[in-house]
Amino acid sequence: MRVPQSWMIESLRAGAPDFVATTDELDTGFVRVGFEIEEVAAFPTITGPLVVGRVSAIEELDGFKKPIRFCQVDVGEDKPRGIVCGARNFAEGDLIVAALPGVVLPGDFAIAARSTYGRTSDGMICSVSELGIGNDHSGILVLAPGTATPGASAHEVLGLDDVAIDVNVTPDRGYAFSARGLSRELAASFDLPFVDPAAPGSTTTPGPGARPVRIDPDSKAIRYCAQLITGVNAAAISPWWIQKRLLVAGVRPISAVVDVTNYVMLELGQPLHAFDADRVGGTITVRRAAVGERLHTLDGVERTLDADDVVIADDNGPIALAGVMGGAVSEVGDQTTDVIIEAATFDPVAVFRTGRRHRLSSEAGKRFERSVDPEVTDVALARAVALITEIAGGTAETGVSQARVDVARPTVTMPIDLPARVAGVSYPEGATVRRLEQVGCVVQVGDTVAAMVEVTPPSWRPDLRQPADLVEEVVRLEGLENIPPIAPAAPAGSGLTAAQRRRRSVGRALAGTGFVEVLPFPFMPTDVMDLWDVPADDVRRRVVSVLNPLESARAELNTTLLPGLVEMAARNIARGQRDLALFTIGQVVIGTDATGPVEAIDVSGRPSDEQVATLMGSLPDQPLRVAAVLTGSRELPGPWGTGRPAEAADAFEAARVVARAAGVRVRLEADTHVPFHPGRCARVVTDDDDAITVGWAGELHPSIVEKSALPARACAVELELDRLPIRTELPAPQLSLFPAVLQDVAVVVADTVPAAAVERALTLGAGELLEDIRLYDVFVGSQVGEGHKSLTFALRFRAHDRTLTEDDATAARTAAVERASVECGARLR
Repeated sequence: MRVPQSWMIESLRAGAPDFVATTDELDTGFVRVGFEIEEVAAFPTITGPLVVGRVSAIEELDGFKKPIRFCQVDVGEDKPRGIVCGARNFAEGDLIVAALPGVVLPGDFAIAARSTYGRTSDGMICSVSELGIGNDHSGILVLAPGTATPGASAHEVLGLDDVAIDVNVTPDRGYAFSARGLSRELAASFDLPFVDPAAPGSTTTPGPGARPVRIDPDSKAIRYCAQLITGVNAAAISPWWIQKRLLVAGVRPISAVVDVTNYVMLELGQPLHAFDADRVGGTITVRRAAVGERLHTLDGVERTLDADDVVIADDNGPIALAGVMGGAVSEVGDQTTDVIIEAATFDPVAVFRTGRRHRLSSEAGKRFERSVDPEVTDVALARAVALITEIAGGTAETGVSQARVDVARPTVTMPIDLPARVAGVSYPEGATVRRLEQVGCVVQVGDTVAAMVEVTPPSWRPDLRQPADLVEEVVRLEGLENIPPIAPAAPAGSGLTAAQRRRRSVGRALAGTGFVEVLPFPFMPTDVMDLWDVPADDVRRRVVSVLNPLESARAELNTTLLPGLVEMAARNIARGQRDLALFTIGQVVIGTDATGPVEAIDVSGRPSDEQVATLMGSLPDQPLRVAAVLTGSRELPGPWGTGRPAEAADAFEAARVVARAAGVRVRLEADTHVPFHPGRCARVVTDDDDAITVGWAGELHPSIVEKSALPARACAVELELDRLPIRTELPAPQLSLFPAVLQDVAVVVADTVPAAAVERALTLGAGELLEDIRLYDVFVGSQVGEGHKSLTFALRFRAHDRTLTEDDATAARTAAVERASVECGARLR
């Protein structure tokens, strides 16, 4: 909300006539009560003879590409000055602002007498944008009759020594979108008495108005008031003090009637609208729109209305979108003589959705979306009617047409010392009551020893619903800077949990082997499961969708981490980074049969055990997983060699790295699993009696690589950390003082037998003496027979209590080959 400093000072002086404050003090005052200041901008400096002038004569100049006028302007001198001007929004007799030769306007624009269009222009007639007051350059600034006499200093008349203060109003403080709300906050900040410009007593008397009004319950509107004014001069010009405040707020002055409705909105926070009374027939109704109804809005667009739109309608159909924008059918024009002024309170959610649905944004909608004080409606109407009749003439109808829905105002009970206990500060006696009354609350104090206060929040503060809200008000008005910055002591405990330590260990282990951690988007494209040909019964298709996604094409939470990683890899590749090793650790969301919306639970008290069970049962499974993607070179080329591209074995090793970091042994088994290559995919299972599947690793399927714009032979791994057993105490390594015995074994198996199966059989057969086994050669050729392959393993044997002999090692090696022969059909080469 952008307001001139002079307006704030004037408002505060209503309660404290001697109040004086500098711009910096007002800035500090706003910050002290929790408002962020976006900008404090003084009006641009203008030097030289800037005066008020009266247009005494206008000569239209012909023969040019655009309309040009040569004006005689009375500036209080012996004779008028001739000034050339191209604007068309003024007439003879109008008061304007003239910059005479010698004036330097904002932007270092110096004014001098010059010949143009065949005339000598002895100055310039100024617009508000040229004066640096606003952005409107559609026409020159026209002052209301009687504002000043020709020749008067425009510096004083316009108040060019003012400052514009732009306050950032948060969504929960809609009342502060008004001078009334901001002044109340400043009064509390400076501890001054506040005189409410919307105090009861200034309203007109309800009665039968010129138009009956009605609120349809489906509209959820709370209040609607309307009053007729007849004999209005719709072409009347608003006084400068209104125009100035509108311009500073970014609202373009149009005419007295429209300007007054906008001004009262800025002053009291209540949006108003003016209808041409001759174009409104019958009863004015606030209702839902009928499907297919159409409305031509003031922005020149004909709109098809939705059944959820709330409209203002007469007997002939919609005449305005409630709280958003009026309709052209009832627009006030220069020929209007009778106007109906509307003031209403609409449902904030309905206004918000209507504005978004039609892509319409307005100052009125901005306020209705944040809730408008329902008790200020008739006050704002009376204020607007009084200003219009004063400025534009006319006679106000005696009665005010009204319709309202009574809404109960809740009360909040809390201990009177709760703010002090929460803040940890000893506040003076009476501080709680005094500060809450400054906010506008009605406070009743109990007479018990442990005093309780019963607080009725004001009608303009629907955000005050519970004791915590009241505590916040007291604490901020007493000064957040008065709360000592004492860091809380960390409670004694055992540090990180075992699961947290495991997660950190996995991240460090992958980073140590060259992987880079990334954070993919937590939502996945809705078509990725079809694009990857994931089977219909796959658990990854049990997606959970959000009701209000950031992107309509990404409404589903991740059921796997790989799509996000693949997208991130493709994005890096598109930017020239082809050698990638990316990993992420995060939760996925797997829907269950019970997953779905549940009824809202009343949080005023503790929910029942049944409600808690229902709520918890509706939550989806959210296991923690780790995933990685490799593309390009795993070992970069250089003087040391030609490098090596990433392959499935690197994904297998990444799975082993994760397992080792978690203190768990795993084994890999050949498998088929989307999105992996069917011949280069391994299922990762725990190497124990339970043999739990924890994920898959391998090379991605060529079709998915192509669809995802990845280099050929890209690899990936995805493991579920929650399936890995948690080791609270990792096994300590056993060191032997005795020497090892090294032996090799080469076995021939069918080429369909996985090397991992052979390695496992050899390990089990060798027994406890086997310390390490490693595959170091694979041979295929005529020497081993067609359809077979030779696998050579290096075995390391060691005992912890004695020195092994070659016979001991050979016996263990023979037992290992026999086990491999039985389980895998292996034979010694």
